[in-house]
Amino acid sequence: MKTIVDKDKMAEWTKEEKIQINLNYGCELIYEKATIEQIKDTTSPSDAYLVYYKIDDDSYIDVCRGRKRVDIFDLYYDKYKEKKVTKIDFGYGRVNPRLWGVQGKESKKKR
Repeated sequence: MKTIVDKDKMAEWTKEEKIQINLNYGCELIYEKATIEQIKDTTSPSDAYLVYYKIDDDSYIDVCRGRKRVDIFDLYYDKYKEKKVTKIDFGYGRVNPRLWGVQGKESKKKR
């Protein structure tokens, strides 16, 4: 019998850490322990990277954006301390980073 695991209990990053990521490293964690659908999501920004890492012989992939790969590596190295990051690769996003997350204007009613 399979047990259903709460996704919040699987989370490695606390809410406070997610806030501090942008302030300290200039990075943004888009998806944590991403699924295949989240990884191949083309509506994410084009500057997002796929971060492959291991914890206790389990492999995970996060979708994270940052100014440089070095900033993302520093973030994960400071979090896990050991050789956990196996690869940082380009993501599948196609949206201009300046336009990602921007809400469109509400159209006014024409007379």
